[in-house]
Amino acid sequence: MVLGGRRLALAVPLTYMNDSGLAAAALVRRFGIEDLTCLVVVHDELDLPVGKLQVKAGGGLAGHNGLRSIKAHLHSGAFTRVRIGIGKPPGGKERGADHVLAAPGKRERTELEVSVELAADAVERILAEGVLAAQNRFNG
Repeated sequence: MVLGGRRLALAVPLTYMNDSGLAAAALVRRFGIEDLTCLVVVHDELDLPVGKLQVKAGGGLAGHNGLRSIKAHLHSGAFTRVRIGIGKPPGGKERGADHVLAAPGKRERTELEVSVELAADAVERILAEGVLAAQNRFNG
């Protein structure tokens, strides 16, 4: 797909989340991506409230095993992230993995549907105007 004169490829990994790096490395090879800041990874984020969206350039892994796998396979954490908040487990009794794998409630599902649409908009903004413009627009 070409958007604003630039090539955009959307990939949904078929690997387990913990093996996301296998898919990301194949994507980088397939499309000849040399500058990893051009790779945008959209992912769930426990450290953000449900539905909150944040654009981030590089950074830490925050215990996210999918991001850890991507960084390990690419030998770099320089990729851009669009983080979609799913919130922390309620009451602290539920483990993070159980929370991530559980189906969201009706209210959360509605908020997440809106966030996914905003994430698509954020990716378009990153492509058209750069990460800083996307951060200014979506990290408010």
